[in-house]
Amino acid sequence: MSTAFDDIREGMEEAIEFAKGNAEGAVIHKPHPVDVRKLRRSLGMTQERFAATFGIGLGTLRHWERGDRKPRGPALTLLNVVEKKPEAVLEALS
Repeated sequence: MSTAFDDIREGMEEAIEFAKGNAEGAVIHKPHPVDVRKLRRSLGMTQERFAATFGIGLGTLRHWERGDRKPRGPALTLLNVVEKKPEAVLEALS
């Protein structure tokens, strides 16, 4: 069998064990919550510019800032990266 198949099989077996509650050896990344309003203001951006720059719906951004909703999944990951390395994200998007 190919190395690729073995790697995929091993990954699937690890995922199954993790799903069963065996997290031994698993690396879990949990992005921390981000104060979106504070982040946007630290970058000196309006809501409109921040939303357009990072591909976030303006309505969604406003909900986050009001606290009606919280960013999750890929959006939260992006905001964590923007918070830590805004220049790198802006460079990558330009």
